[in-house]
Amino acid sequence: MARPGAPADWYPLRLSTPVKPHVFGGHAIARTLGRRGLPDWSVAETWECSDVDGTAGSVVDGPLAGTSLRQLVLDHPEELVGAGWSGEFFPVLTKFIDATGTLPVHLHADDATAQRREGQENGKTEAWHVLAAAPGATALCGVREGVTREQLRAALEAQDADAVLRRLPLRAGETVHVPGGTLHSFGPDTLVYEIEQTSDVQQHAMRWNMEDGSPVPDEEWHANLDALLAEVDLAPRPHPVPALGFTVADGVRRTFLTACPSFALERWTAGTTAPLRHRFATAQIVSNVGAPVLLRSGGHEVHLGGAETVLLPAALGEVEVAGPADVLLGYLPDLDRDVRAPLAAAGFSPEVVATLGEVSAAA
Repeated sequence: MARPGAPADWYPLRLSTPVKPHVFGGHAIARTLGRRGLPDWSVAETWECSDVDGTAGSVVDGPLAGTSLRQLVLDHPEELVGAGWSGEFFPVLTKFIDATGTLPVHLHADDATAQRREGQENGKTEAWHVLAAAPGATALCGVREGVTREQLRAALEAQDADAVLRRLPLRAGETVHVPGGTLHSFGPDTLVYEIEQTSDVQQHAMRWNMEDGSPVPDEEWHANLDALLAEVDLAPRPHPVPALGFTVADGVRRTFLTACPSFALERWTAGTTAPLRHRFATAQIVSNVGAPVLLRSGGHEVHLGGAETVLLPAALGEVEVAGPADVLLGYLPDLDRDVRAPLAAAGFSPEVVATLGEVSAAA
C-alpha cells in the first residue's frame, strides 16, 4: 500500500486560509470576488497559501486533512514543490488584500538584510496584481531619486511620505513587482492579489498599529524608524510591469504577470470552446478570480468558487479548468523552463521578458 502523501495519493489540496482583520480592510473580497464563508467583520487579508510561522495553512479535506503545509514540505519536498527542490518551508506566499483603507507605509527586508538583521533565511520580495481599483487609485512605491536617508527620516517623522516617496497610479489588471527593501503602501479602494516570498519580516513608519489603529508610543515609533532606515533600499523605483500574453487554444489565453527567481504569477482565461489545459513541473497555487469553475487534476475534480484557492502538488503534473474561467497560477519557477522558454516560443524577446521583474535577459 502506498504511504499517504506518496505521488499516487496526491490530489488538489485545499488549505485553511488565515484571515487578518487589519484596520484598512473591508468587504471587497466577498462582495467583488464572491468569496463565501468570510467573517462579517472587515477583512483586510486572506492568506491563501501560507507557510509563515504562526500563520501556516493546513489541508482541510481528503486523506491529508489536518496535515500542515509545513509537514508536507518536510516529508515530501520534491513531490510537493518540484524535482530537485528541498527546504524547510513552502517557498511562496499568496494573499488577497482588501485595501478599502490605506495600508501603512512599510517595507520588507531583502534577503541579505533579513539574514543579517532579522536572523531569517530570506526577506520578502513581492508583487501586486490589481484586481479592482477605484478611479484615481494610487500606490506609494519606492523613494524619489536623490532623496537621502536624512531627508527620508525627516519626512517620515513629519508623517509626510509624499514628500519623499513616489506615488503611482494603479489600474485593474496592472502588476507591480516590488523588490525587498522598497518602501510602499497602497489604497484606498484597491483590491489586490499578492504573491511573495514566504516571510513576515516588516518595518513600519506609521504612528498607528495596523491591527487595531491604536497609537504607537513615541519610544517604540522611533525604534521602528531606526529599524526601517537600517533596512530600506533607496534604489528600487518600481513601475507597473507590462503583461505578456498569448493565445494557447481557441478562446484560451495565457498571460505572464510577473516573474523573478522567488515566484512567478500568470493569469489564464478560457471561454467555452476549449478548456484551460496546463502541464507543470512545480507546485501551482491556483486562485479563482472569476465565476465558479470546475478544476480537474490527477483524476480528481474540485469546484472553486470566487476567490477560492487550491494548491496543486508538483506530482500531479497537469491541470484542466473548464471555461468560462479566469484564474491565477502562482509558483516557484525554473526561469528558463517555466518563463523564458514559453515566452520565447510565443515570440517575446529576452529584453521584453526581462521587464516582468527580476528576469535577466540572458538565459
